[in-house]
Amino acid sequence: MSKYSALWIYIQQNENPTVVLTFEEIHAILGITIDHSFLNYEKELLEFGYRVGKISLTEHTVSFIRSNK
Repeated sequence: MSKYSALWIYIQQNENPTVVLTFEEIHAILGITIDHSFLNYEKELLEFGYRVGKISLTEHTVSFIRSNK
């Protein structure tokens, strides 16, 4: 399990085609703040049926989109 596993599980359980979370919501789910290493772990998310859509630094949000697998 990686440090982002709880987030991947949360997104998968949401079951919406698109999930948008604020940095604060992600922190609440994980107990840690996302950092530059986040993009190194995003490949794990594909195993849960989603991919990272957009990271907005101005809005402090990350969108997750269901993959077509």
